Amino acid sequence: MKKLVDLSSLTKDEITSIIDLADALKKDPAKYSQAMLGKTLLMIFDKASLRTRVSFEVAMTQMGGHGIYYNVSTSPLGKKETMSDTAQTASRYVDIIMARMGSHEDFVELANTSSVPVINAMTNFAHPCQILADLQTIREKKGSFDGLKLAYFGDSNNNVTHSLLYGCAIMGINISVCCPTGDEYEPMPEVLEKAKSLAAASGSTVEVTHDAQAGVSGADVVYTDSWMSYHIADDEKAARIETFKPYQVNQDLMSHAKPDAIFMNCLPAMRGMEQTAEVVDGPQSVVFDEAENRLHACKALMLELLK
Repeated sequence: MKKLVDLSSLTKDEITSIIDLADALKKDPAKYSQAMLGKTLLMIFDKASLRTRVSFEVAMTQMGGHGIYYNVSTSPLGKKETMSDTAQTASRYVDIIMARMGSHEDFVELANTSSVPVINAMTNFAHPCQILADLQTIREKKGSFDGLKLAYFGDSNNNVTHSLLYGCAIMGINISVCCPTGDEYEPMPEVLEKAKSLAAASGSTVEVTHDAQAGVSGADVVYTDSWMSYHIADDEKAARIETFKPYQVNQDLMSHAKPDAIFMNCLPAMRGMEQTAEVVDGPQSVVFDEAENRLHACKALMLELLK
């Protein structure tokens, strides 16, 4: 494993190895305080970020390395400099690259032309680092992945849903995606096809349903994400709220999941939108444990890539 483009390229053993190492890093961070000594991470951003930037930069600092923040808006990238030239040049300077970009195609070009490991820290297609942290959190709270069901609610034609489908399918978690009808709201067909193939190999199931109560029934994990992704125009807001309201995670919906179900949101979370305040701030919510695990999962991923 020399790059992470999306989770479908990883095996169950590789993901398990990353999660195991993330747990070890979380338990005893001092043991790894020199693990990145002399190493430099280049962090390329053309999308705003809180958790991604802070988790990766702190990860490098805590392991004795250094992170460089590179803002595309103030760079020649995409204007005077091609993605390929950027990748090849940066590879001569740094040990590892992560990029948070709008275009998945641009990221693939970066990853394919770099001679050092490259991490997808988010594109419009995939968000693999988030789902590695999510999987760490789920196993931390539930003990294992065996027999679990994750129910996802809301906008499902997005990077988080696509990566959740891959991650759950690989690790053997049954996943139910609950969303409105329509290509603009449902996962991409090619992602569903790939996820179902991965699930068949792991012995789990993948389904898309438009019935929220059916989807949440028997769920061990209830997950949602923003209805207002970065590309959504302001004038679409009212219509989207009306479309997604039946898939809001509220206390009534949570009551149809298992009594010990956990609630997850990759954040940021808008109270009164994709979930109510009583859910995200309630006793079943693990959203800040999930956010913390971004740090540990990032550390583990970088160490695995630099082996």
